[in-house]
Amino acid sequence: MKTVITEREILELEKKGIRVLIKTKDTIITPLALDRIRFSKFNIIEKEDLQETHFESNKNYSSTNKIVIGSDHTGFRLKNILFKYLVENGFEVKDAGTYDENSCDYPDYAKKVSLSVASGESDFGILIDATGIPSAITANKIKGIRAATCYSTFSAKSSRAHNNANVLVVGSRALGDETIKEIVGEWLSTEFEGGRHQKRLDKIIDIENGKID
Repeated sequence: MKTVITEREILELEKKGIRVLIKTKDTIITPLALDRIRFSKFNIIEKEDLQETHFESNKNYSSTNKIVIGSDHTGFRLKNILFKYLVENGFEVKDAGTYDENSCDYPDYAKKVSLSVASGESDFGILIDATGIPSAITANKIKGIRAATCYSTFSAKSSRAHNNANVLVVGSRALGDETIKEIVGEWLSTEFEGGRHQKRLDKIIDIENGKID
């Protein structure tokens, strides 16, 4: 059955912060829609070309989770790669910016992503800057946010299992694209273990709430 994509549908995706379109050989894109796709720099993914990903080895993740992703200009290219990667795996993803490689300030996007997670609008957040450090510092200023800068699958797994991190931060200039994909896959595939870790998390929450006696 043929599926027709119109300009209106592309505009609706843009409103949601989505700039990835998944199509099959039976998808028909109208000329106006194609013009809008080019103007807005959409990524078009051919469904037949989807490959096995880092999620395949661990089925604990839930692709029903809503993820918000943001970056400064140094992470723009990687953000687009990860956006596509997450959409390919069935996640609902919102792009919080930035939308080009012009110089910008990382706190603006760390704030957007963190507020989306803290409010419950998104389940998890992913932030990207050059090193993964400044965005984490910013994100952790927002109440309810536990942002973790991860440089390996071990740190990614630990930040979720032991610390219940809800925002992952990575450095676009610190690691390669495939390594970062593995980190994202591990992070989203790991659940919080609770137990003794919850007791420690409660102490962090007390500090966050000003109970420092």
